[in-house]
Amino acid sequence: MNLNNLENLREEMKNLGFRDKLIDKMEEHIKKDVPEFTLNDTRPATKGQVDLALHFKQSGQSDFYYFNKFTVSHNQGKPLEEGQQYMVITKNDQGKNMVKKLENATDAITFFKEQKGDSELAVGKDAANKVMIANMENGKINYVAKDFNRTFYATPVNQTIWLERGRGFTAEQAANLIQGRSVYRDDMMNMGGETYKAWVKLDFEKGKDRFQNYSTNQYHDPSYGFDISKVLDKFNIKELQDPAKKELLESSLRNGNRPLVTTVKEGQEVKVFLEAVPRYSQLNMYAENGKPEKREQFLKESTLSTRLDNSKGREKELNESQGIRR
Repeated sequence: MNLNNLENLREEMKNLGFRDKLIDKMEEHIKKDVPEFTLNDTRPATKGQVDLALHFKQSGQSDFYYFNKFTVSHNQGKPLEEGQQYMVITKNDQGKNMVKKLENATDAITFFKEQKGDSELAVGKDAANKVMIANMENGKINYVAKDFNRTFYATPVNQTIWLERGRGFTAEQAANLIQGRSVYRDDMMNMGGETYKAWVKLDFEKGKDRFQNYSTNQYHDPSYGFDISKVLDKFNIKELQDPAKKELLESSLRNGNRPLVTTVKEGQEVKVFLEAVPRYSQLNMYAENGKPEKREQFLKESTLSTRLDNSKGREKELNESQGIRR
């Protein structure tokens, strides 16, 4: 085991936002000299959860390990409770139950569907305390629990995130990208090796490329003209009054999160979720129950007055061009 290599991998994973528990698992596998391995983790999503699979491989010429990619998958099903796991229980040729434990829905469903005989997909803390969510008899699926139906049959949206010496989208950013949100990077690199800044969003409309990945839409900073700080200042948001909170809010939006903020609606303080939409140089807003809110109602009075004056000005110009006098 190369200690310098191990130290670099630990630092890379930490900088990418992976949990200490996962970093420790990586070290355990390397100490055991496992030539190739995958680590799994999950993150909560606005709907369902995001599964992450980190891929490590040892060099064929040395004892160095490389962490060049990880996969993110968005499953909209209900996340497991703390301490639970997926289990695929299959009878072998001797009639004994073989239990395969898996940490995320994507891998569990895939492995279960690959079985040929009698098999059961369950969740629980262990095989003695489980709940069956799917069953297979003689290689044919004959049962899927109603509340697991959508997760089981829906194809999860996934993307491979490639890394270059620990540089790339963080775990947090990748989890938000796969949910359809935009994230900001100030260390993007073009074909000529030059760095640039941009907001990035996965393009789900075009479908996947030959590498089974979605292409991206990029909105370069500052040329595209989306300034998150200036856009926020248009709205009556309580957290903007505190410079430290404003900085945290901007950082959260740049990472693709939906931070919860305090504003005023019909004279009453309310909480809304914000989402950056660089394509339209705007913010989307959602009530705590997830329903969209009209952003105009949260504008500052000064901004709203300016918008109304501009609207009246455009109307006047249009009327005069049509020969209408008022």
